[in-house]
Amino acid sequence: MPGAGIDDLEAEYRAYLDRFARELGEVQVGGFAKFDGQLIKKLTFEELAAAYAEYRELVDHYTSSLERGDTINNIVLRLVREKAAHLVMKPPPGA
Repeated sequence: MPGAGIDDLEAEYRAYLDRFARELGEVQVGGFAKFDGQLIKKLTFEELAAAYAEYRELVDHYTSSLERGDTINNIVLRLVREKAAHLVMKPPPGA
């Protein structure tokens, strides 16, 4: 993730673990639980770092498209929602 240091990623991983425990209870890393209608895996730090970078890039493109007034299709909306769910996050407003 461009511009994100290891400290930022460690903080995001701690926040992810907190969200996961709060929303889904105690699940072993590598285990699965259902969130927002999807079966998701509890990620390792390395998996979270990659997934979070991909999610941030997608949300940045989505936000830029909205600001330009571009038409957003259902596939993009589904992808944003799916990526957010895998991080135990709600998607950005409008997605």
